[in-house]
Amino acid sequence: MAKSYDHLFKLLLIGDSGVGKTCLIVRFSEDSFNSTYISTIGIDFKIRTTEIEGKKIKLQVWDTAGQERFKTITTAYYRGAMGIILVYDITDERSFENIQNWMKSIKENAAAGVDRMLLGNKCDMENKRKVPKERGEKLAKEHGIRFFETSAKSSLNVDGAFNTLARDILLKISRRTAPGMKDPVDLKSTPKKGSSKCSVV
Repeated sequence: MAKSYDHLFKLLLIGDSGVGKTCLIVRFSEDSFNSTYISTIGIDFKIRTTEIEGKKIKLQVWDTAGQERFKTITTAYYRGAMGIILVYDITDERSFENIQNWMKSIKENAAAGVDRMLLGNKCDMENKRKVPKERGEKLAKEHGIRFFETSAKSSLNVDGAFNTLARDILLKISRRTAPGMKDPVDLKSTPKKGSSKCSVV
């Protein structure tokens, strides 16, 4: 039986408990939102197939528990991840400060050079904002990664963030598998490197 996709990418969402990781994944995979999710216990995943640069990409998006007591379970899932999305809640200063700890966790547990992305979630709750957008942008710049502000509730930038990360991984694979060859996908897409800026809210 022929495969129904060209590539399978494993993505991992990490961040403190309550920042909206499950809501983001459900919005991306099922286009729905429920404000009454209970905390994820251990680990769970959803799948969505998307088309990028003419390729069918199957995204296996893993949802990790943010609580300390599940850390030993979740770190085991870092190893096979091709992309890791760090999530904080713009209404929760502590969840933003803890991103540095999650970065450390990636360094200790994930493969070297894994693609990373920073998301400031719940940007629909502007009246409760504690973390200015500029701080998120600065932190992402320090680590050399992309940054989006998202809202799982309104779906703002959710598809854009996941698809951008998938595209970055695809380009990396294209470069690796075609040494000495001019890859039209790569050439066409390099200008998009900074495109996340205009879609950040």
